[in-house]
Amino acid sequence: MWIATTERSREIDRMASAEYGIPAMVLMERAGLAVFDAMRQMLPEGGRVTIFCGKGNNGGDGLVLARHALKAGYHVDCLMACLEGDLSPDAATQLAVSRAHGVQAIFFDDARWLRKADCVGCRDLVVDALLGTGSKGAPNGMILSAIRAINRSGVPAIAVDVPSGIDPDTGEEIGESVWALKTITLGQPKPFLFQGIGLEHAGYWEVADIGYPTDLLTEPTEARLLTEDWVAALLPERLKASHKGDNGSVLIVAGSHYTPGAASLAALGAAYAGAGLVTVAAIPTVCDKVQAVLPEATLIPLPERDGTIGFGAEKEILERLHRYDSLVVGPGLGLHPQVRVFLEALLPHVEIPVCLDADALTLLAEGVPLPAVPAVLTPHPGEMGRLIRESNADVQSNRFNSVQRAIQTYQRTFVLKGPYSIVGEDQHPLAVNSTGNPGMASAGMGDVLSGVIGTLLAQELPAYLAAACGVYWHGTAGDLCAESIGGIGYQASDLARKLPAARAKILESCQNGCESNLP
Repeated sequence: MWIATTERSREIDRMASAEYGIPAMVLMERAGLAVFDAMRQMLPEGGRVTIFCGKGNNGGDGLVLARHALKAGYHVDCLMACLEGDLSPDAATQLAVSRAHGVQAIFFDDARWLRKADCVGCRDLVVDALLGTGSKGAPNGMILSAIRAINRSGVPAIAVDVPSGIDPDTGEEIGESVWALKTITLGQPKPFLFQGIGLEHAGYWEVADIGYPTDLLTEPTEARLLTEDWVAALLPERLKASHKGDNGSVLIVAGSHYTPGAASLAALGAAYAGAGLVTVAAIPTVCDKVQAVLPEATLIPLPERDGTIGFGAEKEILERLHRYDSLVVGPGLGLHPQVRVFLEALLPHVEIPVCLDADALTLLAEGVPLPAVPAVLTPHPGEMGRLIRESNADVQSNRFNSVQRAIQTYQRTFVLKGPYSIVGEDQHPLAVNSTGNPGMASAGMGDVLSGVIGTLLAQELPAYLAAACGVYWHGTAGDLCAESIGGIGYQASDLARKLPAARAKILESCQNGCESNLP
């Protein structure tokens, strides 16, 4: 599923009308019906609804909703945050139709408007149909009054297409914005759902099919939302006659005296993702921890100094590296000066695909060179900020742009971790993950992910596809944890053990055949 910017959304609207002959009024009718369906799910027994409408097509969607809600027996207040003479032609037509069906639209210059707006807190649901993707600048005047009425009401809100006051492309809050419980976005997902304040203010969201031609929706854009069938078509098959050597050998260099569990979690991620062989190279105390939780792993004990990797450790690894298909480096290594010396001696000689995570990324930002091989870098926002010399807040405010900057700077594959993790590589669209949940915001989850990606690299998936499939699979395992254990409190080790079940769930979508739209 492709993600549409404001410019692309306008182009789809134009082409739907000009080239496919679909009137804007038809699209507006379907949009209003889609929001009505969402409203009925939230209020199946009926109730009292206030719909705030703007002067443009978003307001026209709201008028359609008001008509259908009134017909279905809901008590409807329709508050127009504009003057009647300011309505767009299509919205004016919808006003006439809605009035003919009994909707009493109250405009801002009507004395009843403020009284009704002050009473929104007594309603069961409020709908934001004020501003769509075409709005510009900070809300003011009548629109701002409506946004404030929605937010102070404390009533659950549905936003039509985008919460008013949120920039559809960046997710930035422009002045004040609606905080929605649910957003019904039209046709295609928009960038605001995945970054900035929009990520939170959109609440739960779904994409409504309002009848755009399939050709328009399947045309590639700069970013795509990962889907189950896309990932299922790419996950490596396990052949009947295969042996462990055919299923990928992963070498993990991780852990220190202070963070010994990171190596174990990365190893668990690789093992439960189906690697044929998992080996951990670490200081002896870390090796002991790994052996205790994953006896199937093989070990390469490394020299130790001050609780971390000591001098000469790179030789122990380079002598054996030819036996492995991928390398994972970084989880829990620490930032001791000796770790930097170790990485500078190791990475230039690596000749297999590598996943770099955690402390390796921090040292990379400080000048440690990248290996000249396919590499997946998996920073969280703080690490990404160090890599591209931006603050954490700047990274989060425009996550798409941050990933693009990192790709341009380092010419490697990136995974910006977080809600809706973003995968990027030069010459490929950004891939936005659609799985996962807030319970995954706890220690060790990224270590497991590095093990999963390491396994997919070892099984010969190209870096971009390994990263994209890895984040989707990892998030699906988190969702299974939330279902079986609880939304908050499950651990990274719980998630690792759900990876086989998550893979099976993903592959169910291919039972009747699925297609992969390879980028």
